[in-house]
Amino acid sequence: MICAIAPLGAIAGDLSGVASVSVTSETAAMAKDMAFDEARRQIIKDVLGQYANVEQLVGVLQNTKNSELTNLIASSSIDSEQQSDTTYSANISMTVNRDAARAWLTENNVQNWLTDGISGDVFVAQIVMSDRLAGWMELNQIARNEDIVMTTKYINGNQITVEIPVASRADFTIAVREAGWRYSDQNGILRIVK
Repeated sequence: MICAIAPLGAIAGDLSGVASVSVTSETAAMAKDMAFDEARRQIIKDVLGQYANVEQLVGVLQNTKNSELTNLIASSSIDSEQQSDTTYSANISMTVNRDAARAWLTENNVQNWLTDGISGDVFVAQIVMSDRLAGWMELNQIARNEDIVMTTKYINGNQITVEIPVASRADFTIAVREAGWRYSDQNGILRIVK
């Protein structure tokens, strides 16, 4: 069996992703089934990894049956499909069901900050600081100066994940930019670096 997967990345602010797969097995049907299983695992890791503790997520993914992961997928589509007697390759797109994913992460004790997708009252910001203490103090001062509530969700070394009210997003990004921080929006997550 030969299997190759190359993630093509997550798509816009929803919970969608694409995996490029190529699998060889005894038959094309077996290869296709294996390709979908591998694409599903890769997309779930790539998409949910933005909203969860990646180490915990990877550990749970390794011990979860394919049939259980199928329940996390809301929709899928195929592009550039090719197959022979023993090989299957395609670009497989999948959208993760937000409610099912949040429940699954919680049931498996994976720390996450996946919102319900309905209230839309907060957004996630991931912050990377070269000097963790000074950077964190500066960001807290910026938040206080702008009257922005910043809720800490996860800390790992010099990386901190916070939630900020959506109504404060513009004020926050302007303030961090004026303080010399760089930021970008990646799949709905604000990434801030200094």
